[in-house]
Amino acid sequence: MPLDQSIKTVLIIGSGPIVIGQACEFDYSGTQAARSLREEGVKVLLINSNPATIMTDPMMADKVYLLPLTPESIEQIIDENKDTEYKVDAVLATMGGQTALNLAKEADEMGIWEKNNVRLIGVDIKAIDKAEDREKFREWMVEMNIPVAPAKIANSFLEGKEIAQQIGFPLVLRPSYTLGGTGGSIVFEKSRLDEALNRALTTSPVHEVLVEKGMMGWKEFELELLRDDNDNVVIICTVENFDPMGVHTGDSITVAPAMTLSDTAYQKMRNTAISMMRNLGNFAGGCNVQFALNPHTEELIAIEINPRVSRSSALASKATGYPIAKIAAKLAVGFTLDELKNQITQTTSAYFEPALDYVIVKIPRWNFDKFKGADDTLGFQMKSVGEVMAIGRSFAEAIQKACQSLENNAVGLGYYGKSLMHAEDIVEYLKVPKWDRIFRIKDALMIGVSVKRICESTGIDRWFIYQIQKIVNCEKAIAQSTLENISPELLKEAKHLGFGDEQIAKIMKDGSTEDDVYEKRKALGITRVYKMVDTCSAEFEAKTPYFYSTFE
Repeated sequence: MPLDQSIKTVLIIGSGPIVIGQACEFDYSGTQAARSLREEGVKVLLINSNPATIMTDPMMADKVYLLPLTPESIEQIIDENKDTEYKVDAVLATMGGQTALNLAKEADEMGIWEKNNVRLIGVDIKAIDKAEDREKFREWMVEMNIPVAPAKIANSFLEGKEIAQQIGFPLVLRPSYTLGGTGGSIVFEKSRLDEALNRALTTSPVHEVLVEKGMMGWKEFELELLRDDNDNVVIICTVENFDPMGVHTGDSITVAPAMTLSDTAYQKMRNTAISMMRNLGNFAGGCNVQFALNPHTEELIAIEINPRVSRSSALASKATGYPIAKIAAKLAVGFTLDELKNQITQTTSAYFEPALDYVIVKIPRWNFDKFKGADDTLGFQMKSVGEVMAIGRSFAEAIQKACQSLENNAVGLGYYGKSLMHAEDIVEYLKVPKWDRIFRIKDALMIGVSVKRICESTGIDRWFIYQIQKIVNCEKAIAQSTLENISPELLKEAKHLGFGDEQIAKIMKDGSTEDDVYEKRKALGITRVYKMVDTCSAEFEAKTPYFYSTFE
């Protein structure tokens, strides 16, 4: 279907104030959506209460409203433009995160859309309820015969305590209609239940919380999908969490494509996600589905589905080159995937799944030092204030690049001397997910803690630990060398594994500088090359690719 000609003007709802755990990533989605719709000749009005965003730049939309994100503001905008060329025909609420979805639902309950003959495009209220209401989601999954964790809904404190006793610890508390895991937590023991339950109920705008059995130690994956009005579905990206269940995706190191997923498990996950999306209801746009996988049996359970673009969508767009928000906006106004062009090749359609011939690693960034007394333990409520993304030819190279970008004085997955902890202490420390766990895993391997013990302590898949072991082995070899006698083979291996010149110089401890290492490898012909991110692994010519550097 081409553009729906009845849609002349669209109101995009933004995500509001930027707070820890939400909002800044939706600035990307909102700007992409506004540009995408204006490309098709659709007039765009935009409401966001936050002036410190790119989407509220006057160039982004035909009209920008810096107003509180309330139903009253929405009605004001509709009334103001009722008899003008900017009469609002439709509202797009899937680009502003949970804030926009909640506002669209509230405005619907007040009858604002019906009274003003304004359509909700991209998603309908039933689909929002189905995905965001925890009990409705559970019932929906049971209807579809898709496994979910044992859980029950509580609307009061006493009800929550009763359910907790029935299910048993550990428990996961998931408030309904919140973003970034706000108010959610893991409860391992009875003594901490009261406080956590009160917080969860208070955080939920509908005073509702799902009390769920904690699937600790299970692996977590998420899929980014797009769907159009013709029920065409594509999977843009499969993302694997480095940490097992228990750490919010936004606080976990994530890897794309998935590294430790068997083909049978992937196909099951893929088919389940597509079934969920097609059964969601009236929905056209980007969607995020999260799963937990038993690492021993490959049993799969559905965690949640987000009927909107998410923070992961922004990451997946950059990781694959596929502009999810841009395409999602066009799908919302009537286009189908097969009608749209692949933005990178300009010759193939958007109805395709990107092929990755590289590895993406995302590492979150925390600022606990600015919040004295804050609990730096990671859990279901997101605490990171940003993230870095790195591209490499291997996981080892990408993780090193990401560490070098964190702006926390790390020049890679660094180790410049003895660990501050003894083996037993560090193994105990690794049991609790902390922001520095990736560095502590490296320390543990350096002092001889076995891969098996680290896996038992953290629940992290041993494949990842073995990759870090490769970095450790190379580092130990570099430490035995000087700039004068380091072999070309070792220097080449170090660069393949993502070691920076400054990192190599510090490890050798012979007084060499970053410049010295650079001149040495340059003389040996070990120089960087540039590889292309083109969405299709060079199967088609890319017109607007972007590049990353590597050593090959």
